[in-house]
Amino acid sequence: MASSIKSLSKGLKVYRFIIDFGKPILAVTLCEKLQIDKSTMSRLLKTLKDEDFISYLENSNEIIANDISNKTNQTTKIELLIKSTKVLLEEISKKTNECAYLGIFDDYKVSYINQIDLSNQKLKTRNNIGVQVNLHTSALGKSMLAFGNYDLEKIKFNQFTNNTITDINKLKIEIEQVKSRGYSVDNKEYQDGMCCVAVPLFNKENILIGSVGISGNSARLKANKLDEIGETISDIVSKYSIVY
Repeated sequence: MASSIKSLSKGLKVYRFIIDFGKPILAVTLCEKLQIDKSTMSRLLKTLKDEDFISYLENSNEIIANDISNKTNQTTKIELLIKSTKVLLEEISKKTNECAYLGIFDDYKVSYINQIDLSNQKLKTRNNIGVQVNLHTSALGKSMLAFGNYDLEKIKFNQFTNNTITDINKLKIEIEQVKSRGYSVDNKEYQDGMCCVAVPLFNKENILIGSVGISGNSARLKANKLDEIGETISDIVSKYSIVY
């Protein structure tokens, strides 16, 4: 216990020094200023980074302190979004008889922040809350790309299945189709045997705040079924005014 308290004290001391320094700082400078050996400093900095208290400037070893208040505000916003869309997800799950999801944009990935499964399917979908998925492989991600303002050049076109889109021009065509019909589809593009449908989610000021959709077994969700579900989800979402 004493050792843990001592490490915590050192970590807080390092964090305070980084804040007070007021500009990017190197680990070697921290070692010199605080008289902490390199191995101990390395462990302290790793913990601070893992807990999102600090970050490194892009392509450098320079350390900066993160704004913890912004992180707290973001957490509060996510909690509010989850609460304000709970009934919406419940209705989507009931009407489609599939598991419903809520996702948000997070550094060119989709973060699944909530899911509700009120279906009567014997095999339930695994818990995906907290999972991050590549934008181009996910129906949730495609809806955000189609109705948001994002740089497609920043997308890493990792391939997960034979159906995964791996070309930016093909993705652009797909995005135009999503814009035209109002919903997006993942046809076994992220996981073999699974299909998804999603629509964009806007707040009452018509600002894109994420996307909602469903996923299920591809043997059950044929092409014509996906279109039907896409229209169903669009109709459901159109009735809600999300306060966020």
